[in-house]
Amino acid sequence: MKAYPLKLTTPLATHIFGGQRIKQQLGKAGLPDTRVAETWEISDVDGMIASVTNGELAGTSLRELTERYPDEMVAPGWRGPHFPLLSKFIDGTGMLPVHLHANDPLAQQLEQQPNGKTEAWHILWAAPDATCLLGVRDGVDNAQLKAALLAEDYDAVMYRVPVKAGDTFYVPGGMLHSFGPDTLIYEIEQTSNIQQHAMPWKMEDGSRLTQEEWEKNIDALLQELRPELRCTPQAGLTLKEADLIRIFCCAGPYFALERWQFSQPQRFSFNSARILSNLGEPFTVEANGVSVNVGRAESLLLPAALDEVTLRDNGEVLIGYVPDLAADVLQPLQQAGYSEQEIAALGDIHQTMR
Repeated sequence: MKAYPLKLTTPLATHIFGGQRIKQQLGKAGLPDTRVAETWEISDVDGMIASVTNGELAGTSLRELTERYPDEMVAPGWRGPHFPLLSKFIDGTGMLPVHLHANDPLAQQLEQQPNGKTEAWHILWAAPDATCLLGVRDGVDNAQLKAALLAEDYDAVMYRVPVKAGDTFYVPGGMLHSFGPDTLIYEIEQTSNIQQHAMPWKMEDGSRLTQEEWEKNIDALLQELRPELRCTPQAGLTLKEADLIRIFCCAGPYFALERWQFSQPQRFSFNSARILSNLGEPFTVEANGVSVNVGRAESLLLPAALDEVTLRDNGEVLIGYVPDLAADVLQPLQQAGYSEQEIAALGDIHQTMR
């Protein structure tokens, strides 16, 4: 395949917690005037698979490209059932369900899925009093947790954490969580749509569940819960150059996320796929003789085979990728003087550091 920067369709989710913030605050074009909870920026999830919209590959699905050209699309030697990263803008105008996603072993064991769903939230905007719910309080057993979930008394059993713009939360599979209302985030995660949630209503339309359905859902959630997990917001670790501010937002075995602010053209090289999501004014990406404009709140997929791209001429962008943790994360941050403790707080990289 001839590699070039790929624009993709963006499947939409219209869950009841959504609103109009992705359109109104981020300026994303092409959205309806009705409620939008999530725009799936790069997706290879069954039922929400994106397709290329530009260039000679237009009309080809991300799934087909990943299956036919795994080395060129993802990374040399990579093999998998789907593209490994999913990214979204999420409008938490309302409160999201209290829910969790299984980790890899439990997704395989209980849901017959190839992988679970660890995720990270990068907070783009939040009201001054915005909070999220993260993890189960110490000493709460499953019986107490189920009783509280049925009473919808989440604060009795979960930690409530303040949320502010610029923070990133690394949320491993198995951690009970929710955010909103009045929150707008960018999410990067493993490619998966599995979840178990604790609410007495359906996320899609708010219709009420029967008591039996509700309790069955909570029981399934408890099977996948990892109550020992904890998460604290991170401001990120910054590398500064003359015309580039590069913030490492989070990092783990499944993904890393960086936020770049640049005032001059930036040429950079890579050997695995990169997801670019624009947070500012439109800018241009040039690679392999192709020039692509990136609009507000628009995303591009940069196939691994591109090797090198140039961002012109100034802008602010999120860059997500499956990292070589030692080379992509540890080495530059250690060279910049950050401690092992500071780097470890970005997510799940303890094994690499040992």
